[in-house]
Amino acid sequence: MAAQKINEAHEHIAKAEKCLKTSLTKWKPDFDSAASEYAKAAVCFKNAKQYEQAKDAYLKEAEYHTENKTLFHAAKAIEQAGMMMKEQKKMPEAIQYIEKACMMYMENGTPDTAAMALDRAGKLIEPINLEKAVDLYQKAAGVFENEDRLRQAVELLGKASRLLVRLKRLDDAAVALQKEKNMYKEIENFPMCFKKTTAQVLVHLHRGDYVAADKCVRESYSLPGYSGSEDCGAMETLLQGFDEQDEEQVYRVCNSPLLKYMDNDYAKLAISLKVPGGGGKKKKAPAGPQGGADGAPASAKDEEDDEYEGGLC
Repeated sequence: MAAQKINEAHEHIAKAEKCLKTSLTKWKPDFDSAASEYAKAAVCFKNAKQYEQAKDAYLKEAEYHTENKTLFHAAKAIEQAGMMMKEQKKMPEAIQYIEKACMMYMENGTPDTAAMALDRAGKLIEPINLEKAVDLYQKAAGVFENEDRLRQAVELLGKASRLLVRLKRLDDAAVALQKEKNMYKEIENFPMCFKKTTAQVLVHLHRGDYVAADKCVRESYSLPGYSGSEDCGAMETLLQGFDEQDEEQVYRVCNSPLLKYMDNDYAKLAISLKVPGGGGKKKKAPAGPQGGADGAPASAKDEEDDEYEGGLC
């Protein structure tokens, strides 16, 4: 079966070369027919699992589509060449071809196709190179945003934000989340704005920036329905617990279903959140009157020690 397909591929290549020849009666090469024959050869090689030869055939197809000024089809062929590199587990080379195809899609005036290809490339590279995946998702989001396709753009931004959290690039994640939230606000998807506020708070607290976390919640009060929502209540309780160094309160919020069932990268931020300087102790409410063991009022020094017992926020 494989040998038969390889023979068929070579027959198509011979036909392609014939299409390119000129003579006294044929002055111009037939680039269109040559591209078509190389496309057929590429499929035959692919079916025979001869991926390197299939890649070469797709690149030849692209070359002759370019000569014929059919850039969209040239870009498609280059993208297919990238997929042949993927079959050989040569991911960096695969991504290079797909990115080249995306540039051609853009030049051809088909940005949506470019964005979708960048998204596919991001998915391909994500298991082995998160940094590159972030770059591809953000590029794809940018293309969709330029086309005013905000719903598609924000979905890709969300992928990038989650990967930035996984990479522990929290400063970049904070910026990406703010952009996501602004976009959801623009398309009036307010429940998603609430979720992004929660994600922002978790990222800022892990960055050690309580003020920024608090600001995110305060700014969200202007969103319709946020005040009094479950998300709002949870974040107010979390920030209060953080401010008062109440580890039990922080633990309770971070392990609530609301946070535990977020996207996995944010759920991990929640369950790993610790009050700075808490030392693993949970703050307990006083059992009786304030004071020492004999009921006498605590000294100012004791109060000062108690205030900073777990360290500064």
